Amino acid sequence: MTTNALSFEPVRVEREVETISRPSLSYWQDAWLRLKANTRAIVSLYLVIGLLLFTVFGPWLWQVDSSAQDLDQISAPPGAERAVTVVDEYRPWQGATATPVAGAGGELQAPASLSVAGDATTRAVRLQWSAAPDAGGYRIYRSIFDTAPDGALGLPLGDVLDPTTVSFEDRLDLQPLTYHYSVVTLDDRGREATGYTSVPVEVTRVITAAQAHAKGLIDSADVVRPGDVLKLQMHPLGTDYLGRDMLARLMHGARVSLFIGIVAPFAFVLVGIFYGSVAGFMGGRVDQLLMRFADFVVALPFLLFMILFRILFNVQPGDNSILPMMVAMVVLSWPAVARLVRGQILQIREEGYIGASRLLGAKTNYLVLRHMIPNTMGVILVTLTFAVPSAIFTEAFLSFIGMGVAPPTPSWGSMCNEGLKTMLTTPHELIFPAAFISITVLAFNLLGDGLRDALDARMRATE
Repeated sequence: MTTNALSFEPVRVEREVETISRPSLSYWQDAWLRLKANTRAIVSLYLVIGLLLFTVFGPWLWQVDSSAQDLDQISAPPGAERAVTVVDEYRPWQGATATPVAGAGGELQAPASLSVAGDATTRAVRLQWSAAPDAGGYRIYRSIFDTAPDGALGLPLGDVLDPTTVSFEDRLDLQPLTYHYSVVTLDDRGREATGYTSVPVEVTRVITAAQAHAKGLIDSADVVRPGDVLKLQMHPLGTDYLGRDMLARLMHGARVSLFIGIVAPFAFVLVGIFYGSVAGFMGGRVDQLLMRFADFVVALPFLLFMILFRILFNVQPGDNSILPMMVAMVVLSWPAVARLVRGQILQIREEGYIGASRLLGAKTNYLVLRHMIPNTMGVILVTLTFAVPSAIFTEAFLSFIGMGVAPPTPSWGSMCNEGLKTMLTTPHELIFPAAFISITVLAFNLLGDGLRDALDARMRATE
């Protein structure tokens, strides 16, 4: 059998051709896609952006002076009642008297009755009681807690040393609360009787027409009458122990806290980049000498240098220590960044494209600025992101112990220090600044964790 070329037919084989499944992306485009896939990092990024908007544009929208005091709403919690009743001008009270009662000479007894004379308002609470036998005087107490469980009478308001006087007018820092007043009988030597008489009193917030006009609640004092009800200024997050708006103070405090938390890390990261780049590129003895000095700086105590810088800048007790704080952070916090950058430079300088650039005549500054530092930007951004919450926490800690931002300048740390004093009675003064510190630190940490994964070139190669 003979064969020739015509006896053969071509065999058609269907083969799958490999194609690119996604478009070619740059390093930063790929990092952004992987960052968007990280839900926690994206939510944290939105939180950081929201905090920056809250800090920059918040005071423009909520134009309330952070140092202005609203004495009618001291330590008012969020959503507190803002109603105030218009009353006439204050008139002095003559009080009440009674004929002393002679007793049987036994143990002193407390007054048989205690009541409120007239209306109990934030302007005055007028108490009246019955005369006690053999009384040499009376002592009046006030408490915000019920005296029944443990017999704690509270704050001593004053003594009535005339046994014929059976009344007392309280005008000491009254708030729209329920107070528990107690009266104790005194003998001729000022010693207290064992018993006491108490009465709960609910205080109503009041204001005069002239005061309402001065506060801007009404246009004229003639438009209201006694008994009318007005609304005081709104404070969405309440007020502090001096009647200052918490929302305004949080906005202005954010400017201080975030300024320190962003500017200081940016400064010491730049120092670390320069120092680590020089050490990594030079290598040899220069590298060893520079790194040993960085190890020495790491061993220096931060609080000690903070105190020394306060002395150097002549910071007096009660003054702000923003500049010494930032200088201490920059001077002592750069070695960690320098070590990371040095490690990256040591790795990059052995790459083939660096050798090729040298053969083509590239100078040292060109190699460092054009090739080495740009290829370490991922590590630098992650380090900067983690350094910001650390700086914010450091500022909050120093302000909390009185070595940072001093009152009346608001910062989240100093506000926590002030709120700690009234934590049991008005917890919102501590909760809000502490919550802002916690949310900010958590958001930056989660964002830094997401950036670390997104900017890792090895993860891109394995996908």
